[in-house]
Amino acid sequence: MNPIVMQGGDWVALLVHYLSLSLLCVGGAISTAPDMHRFLVQEKAWLTDPQFSASIAIAQAAPGPNVLFTALMGWNVGLNAGGLGTAALGMVLALGGIMLPSSVLVYLTAHWSHRNRDLRAVRAFKQGMAPLVVALLVATGWILATGSGYSPANWPAWAITIATAVVVWRTRLHLLWLLGAGAVLGWMGWV
Repeated sequence: MNPIVMQGGDWVALLVHYLSLSLLCVGGAISTAPDMHRFLVQEKAWLTDPQFSASIAIAQAAPGPNVLFTALMGWNVGLNAGGLGTAALGMVLALGGIMLPSSVLVYLTAHWSHRNRDLRAVRAFKQGMAPLVVALLVATGWILATGSGYSPANWPAWAITIATAVVVWRTRLHLLWLLGAGAVLGWMGWV
């Protein structure tokens, strides 16, 4: 990828976008990956599809919180815009932006909802959020699959994806075994 040029307004736009996404992280930061893809890859072209997918894959494989993929995306935007200094700036803006509003909101609402846990509206809200979280996670999976070049004609990749989802859902097999199996299948050229 050719280096990108980012002005002060671009860095502010990156921060504001992550600040706004923070309030949509109902199912965790990964549930907002489709909009991150739209903004970073399609709209701004600050990242390529492979960089976007690799940011999520590397952060998911690494130990630590799930949200670290946002820092890696910011890091990659910064690397594309310059050197280590801009990479650190991108990382701080993306991770700080995604963490700050949702953390404050969760802290305040947790105290309120705990005090009012017997209210019917509080219980209904919690139950109503479950389908939204599931839909956002499905959209994230779709973006990751189609952004990596999986077309509907590539049935082995889809079959492996569905089989992996069923194994994760129905067993207690550790995800690293599935990642390793995927690496072996990729190395063998099957996907």
